[in-house]
Amino acid sequence: MTNAAFNYFNAFSRNIGWLTLAEQALLATKTVAIAGCGGVGGAHAVTLARLGVGRFHLSDFDSFEIENFNRQAGAKMSTLGESKLDTVVKMVLDINPEAYISTFSEGINEQNIEEFLSGVDVYIDGLDFFALKIRSLMFKKAYAAGVPAITAAPLGMGVSNLNFLPGKMTFEEYFLFDGASETEQYLRFFVGLSPARLHSAYLVVPESINLPERKGPSTIMACELCAGVAATQALKLMLNRGKVLAAPRCLQFDAYRNKYVVSWRPFGNANPINKLAIHLGKKHLLNQAPQAAAKVAPETDPLLYVLDKARWAPSGDNTQCWRFRRTGDLSFDILANDTRDHVVYDLNGFASNMSHGALLETIRLAATERGFIAQIIATDRSVPERPIYQLVLEPVSELKVEPLAAYIETRTVQRKPMGTRALSTAEKQQLEASLPAGFKVHWFETRAERWQFAKLMYGNAYTRLIMKEGYDVHSQIIDWNKKFSEDKIPEQALGVDVVTAKMMKWALKSWQRFEFLAKYMGGTIAPRVQLDFMTALRCSAHFVLYTTDETPLTLPHQVEAGKALQRFWLTATKLHFGFQPEQTPVLFSTYLRDGLAFSTNEKATENARKMDAKLQQLLPETVFKNKVFIGRIGRSEHPESRSIRLPLAKLMVE
Repeated sequence: MTNAAFNYFNAFSRNIGWLTLAEQALLATKTVAIAGCGGVGGAHAVTLARLGVGRFHLSDFDSFEIENFNRQAGAKMSTLGESKLDTVVKMVLDINPEAYISTFSEGINEQNIEEFLSGVDVYIDGLDFFALKIRSLMFKKAYAAGVPAITAAPLGMGVSNLNFLPGKMTFEEYFLFDGASETEQYLRFFVGLSPARLHSAYLVVPESINLPERKGPSTIMACELCAGVAATQALKLMLNRGKVLAAPRCLQFDAYRNKYVVSWRPFGNANPINKLAIHLGKKHLLNQAPQAAAKVAPETDPLLYVLDKARWAPSGDNTQCWRFRRTGDLSFDILANDTRDHVVYDLNGFASNMSHGALLETIRLAATERGFIAQIIATDRSVPERPIYQLVLEPVSELKVEPLAAYIETRTVQRKPMGTRALSTAEKQQLEASLPAGFKVHWFETRAERWQFAKLMYGNAYTRLIMKEGYDVHSQIIDWNKKFSEDKIPEQALGVDVVTAKMMKWALKSWQRFEFLAKYMGGTIAPRVQLDFMTALRCSAHFVLYTTDETPLTLPHQVEAGKALQRFWLTATKLHFGFQPEQTPVLFSTYLRDGLAFSTNEKATENARKMDAKLQQLLPETVFKNKVFIGRIGRSEHPESRSIRLPLAKLMVE
């Protein structure tokens, strides 16, 4: 194909400097074979075309679907349903009309693989992760033909590069597929591709990787990084310039982690480190249950969409004190409950009622995303511990989406130390403006104020850690050795060091251990220092939400307080702040005010009185009297470990 307006050396002149003119001319004669024109394959082809590579062997039998939009170079509305191969060929020829391209529209198979590799200078793997049979054959044939073969795997937001060069370790020697079942081959490929596992630290939805079902997440950043790395390796090989690392060495770079690692695994997957990883992977990845059917698309069932967002509302210790009952196409009941019968921090239902309010506000916000107003049509509080809220979604044309709705699922608790840089005036104004009428916020910002609060939180924690009633809760709410938990607090989110975590786990096995450690071994000191004192110092501010209404905090008032809290919390999330509740001083203060006996331990009750007196000294009279919530806020990255939620199917009842 020729084009009078095209001039090869003008088109790629900006490469000169990193390449010589002679090297650029040489690239025009080189042939690169790429099997697969999807996520990485399409990016490889476009990148090499812009490098000035003049000849290609390209294969793919698939067409673009909407699920490809997040990562594949040729995927867009104008190519939906079209051949991936034809689309990528057009893209390459649009860059270099003089490029020569041999196409293999049936993909690669045993019949055409020899032709595909004939005359090729470099082979680059662009096959789907799960196409292991043809991938193994391709690398075997490339090795036999003396063709260097490159694979660059998109992992997370990074790349892992393995090169199989003539005379070096082969693909099979490295991965050891022979004799393994198909699903175990997936595991072996996964382990071998990523010896350093840089991506695993920030995987936030672990169930998204399901090897038996051939499912895994992807990003465009990883695909583009793969194209850059693979093209650079290909350039060095084609121009005989620069060192190319060969398997069993693996080059890994992760842009999210800011890390670059060159791993060396002698014997590949026969290496003891890889063998251990495969052994562990068999337990966790190969035994995964089939995933539940995907949730109903929002366009077809707006009510399920709203409820699926609503389940992310905050609740004490991730208890999720509600269930949903569908009553119509756009109507449902919230079957709420409180935990007063077994949780000391909810004796009067205050904590749970605030959670119900946060849930209602979350539903209201989520409904606007689908053009609905969520209306409470009836409330049954005949049983205070189990209120029932009847709601309906009412469509409203041109309804404005609430901006805070976007932060419902990312809102979480940061229990670890945060940044201490003061809140700006503008940031405080946004937080204060988020509160509905009838609620205000009181700040503790200076270093001296945070010091006073740290001492208060340290002393208050002693109450929690010496009473049996506290132990009964703490022993049930931690999900040990977990990064995520559907209905508890995962250990990795606690914010304590490894030694303290092990001590806590041991002590929480029985009340006798817990009591002995607290009484005679100073067992409350380490967790109080790490969980309460240091975190109270390491934040931008502590805050107290309070009501301007002088009437007692009845159940409806508590629900309204929960709505206010959720708006405040979501606004903090929007501003990229970490957020942690510090609610036990409020709860103990309420119990003392109302004469509620919360512990049989007189020492714990007396300590609570002392801490309440200190809190009263710190707060203005109106704030102390009308307080509904205390917390801390600070500049923080999003926590890597967090509580998640039960799937919607488990929250729905008949």
